[in-house]
Amino acid sequence: MSNDNRVTVVDIQIPFWSMVILMVKAAIAAIPALFILTLLAMLFSSIMTGLFGGAMVRGI
Repeated sequence: MSNDNRVTVVDIQIPFWSMVILMVKAAIAAIPALFILTLLAMLFSSIMTGLFGGAMVRGI
């Protein structure tokens, strides 16, 4: 049975200060996430350098 109900949201009413608090919390939560992503990028870079021996840097 295919009951296709579509919903379109046209407006969200939220108090201004509640939105400010939500945005501040999101910004604070992004700091550890950026730290974790930086560590993962460093790990990936170290693995690639270990595998290829820095050949890309030397131009070999």
